[in-house]
Amino acid sequence: MRLRLKLFLISATLVAVSVVAVAWAVSTTTRRAYERAERTHTDALVAQFEQEYNRRGQGVSERIAAIKGTESVLRMVVDLSRPGGDTSLYVNEAAPLAASQQLDFLDLLSGDGTIISSASWPARFGYKENWVLSAPVGQPFLHLWDLPDGNAVALTAVAVITLRDKTFYLVGGQRLDRQFLASLALPEGMRALLYLNTTPSFAPANLVSTSGGIDQPEPLAPIIEQVRQQNRAVSATVQWTNDLASTETFYTLPLAGPNRNLLAVLLVGSSQRNLVLLVRRIRLLALAVGAGGLLIGLALSWWAASRVAQPVLELAEGAREVAAGRWDARVEISSRDEVGELARSFNQMTAQLVEQRERLVQAERVAAWRELARRLAHELKNPLFPLQITVENMQRARQASPEQFDEVFRESTGTLLAELDNLKTILNRFGDFAKMPAPERHTLDLNELVRGVVKLFEAQFAAPGRAPIRAELKLDDGLGPIQADPTLLRRAVENLVLNALDAMPEGGTLTLSTARRDGAAELVVSDTGKGLTPEERDRLFTPYYTTKQHGTGLGLAIVQSVVSDHGGKISVESVPDRGTTFRIVIPGDAGGGNHAAGEGERHR
Repeated sequence: MRLRLKLFLISATLVAVSVVAVAWAVSTTTRRAYERAERTHTDALVAQFEQEYNRRGQGVSERIAAIKGTESVLRMVVDLSRPGGDTSLYVNEAAPLAASQQLDFLDLLSGDGTIISSASWPARFGYKENWVLSAPVGQPFLHLWDLPDGNAVALTAVAVITLRDKTFYLVGGQRLDRQFLASLALPEGMRALLYLNTTPSFAPANLVSTSGGIDQPEPLAPIIEQVRQQNRAVSATVQWTNDLASTETFYTLPLAGPNRNLLAVLLVGSSQRNLVLLVRRIRLLALAVGAGGLLIGLALSWWAASRVAQPVLELAEGAREVAAGRWDARVEISSRDEVGELARSFNQMTAQLVEQRERLVQAERVAAWRELARRLAHELKNPLFPLQITVENMQRARQASPEQFDEVFRESTGTLLAELDNLKTILNRFGDFAKMPAPERHTLDLNELVRGVVKLFEAQFAAPGRAPIRAELKLDDGLGPIQADPTLLRRAVENLVLNALDAMPEGGTLTLSTARRDGAAELVVSDTGKGLTPEERDRLFTPYYTTKQHGTGLGLAIVQSVVSDHGGKISVESVPDRGTTFRIVIPGDAGGGNHAAGEGERHR
């Protein structure tokens, strides 16, 4: 992914997250503030309703008390207290009294609850209202009145008149209806509804507002039903149309009679329209701010990428050049910021790399010549000493006993020729390593090559005078042929087997295995010998280095050279006193090596 795109995505993500977080925080804060204000208005409206409810109830009680003291009521009470008083004479007495006190209901009853006169239903003359006998006196309450065409809920008060052991009741009230609601001062966006619980089930006609009924009462039915079942205040939300702005939240106040029977429900509705529209505006504003932020982020990312990406690309190109071997690569960046500091550090690093490489090459060259000189001195020292002794013996024999010189000369010349052959062999070994030929690849079976090498050394595995060595072959039959130089590869395997034999003077197990790994041929040679220390393992493939008392130190160097020329890799694992494992991996085509490089390395 390009740096410019990364910067844009990062800036876009930051802008989007910031805008969403701010929009969410503002929306949540606004909603909570609106809900608190709504609750405050609702509580104020409910308190206003209760205040008006109590005021009107007290007014009803005062009007009943005023009717109780009127002359006509007192005359009726005196007349009916006499023996043989006729109640039929006062059937129409309640209506004018109710009208005089602006009461919607007024009943005059005898001491046993029998109706003497009813302003709202005169035909109920003579009916008994037993509930009056246990009704609270002097305190207003809510009561369900029976009417010819149904029922009505009214604020009701009861007064008692007693004369000559006779008791009479005055019961009057005012309707709880839309006129009552109209007396409430409603804040903007709020309304009050009243449901009169006069039927067993929800009746839309019983739901009234300040303007009468409402158009869609059905969505309020579940709320009313919940209040009726629980007989407590509840709140609910109603969405009148598909538009979320039509949502309205309702808070309820149950109104009960003296026996806690539910007679009416006050519903305070609060429109969510203003809140929904405000939240929409906030979201639109957030969207606009987010879009603007994205455009700004795009511009900033483009500018930042142009300022940063180009120097970084130049640094990357310089790093690739260093990786390719151009350790003197330089980058030209003139900025004074962190990128410029990085470029200056890069140039300083490459300069130090060149300097260190030159010192390392010189040190390695000196070390190689020193090691070569040491090995040559060690190898040539052994045959030169016998040569010197032989020549000195010949000189002494010539001087001391000329007659025996011929015999000494014959013996000495044999020794001289043998040691000269030894010198020639040593020089040939070093020469062979220096001029190893490039691989001539042919199709060969690696498994057969391994079997042939093991068969060649069978005699040495069980040679008299040394501990036996057991050879184990774990060859993959599905390995398939490879392209390699049979002679060079055989020579490499033989050197590894010889190295294993030298590592197991007390006997052990030699294991050779083959396998196919990711399209490459793998050969593993393991022994159970004395193993190597980490220091010995690190220098194991260095030419002329050996851990043996006798040897040129070229065996494993030749193995590494052969493997490298075939484009393969060789690695070693070793644990002291437990053994050593050599692992050779040769590519499927055996042609991945850099032969020119290999030749140059051998002749360096």
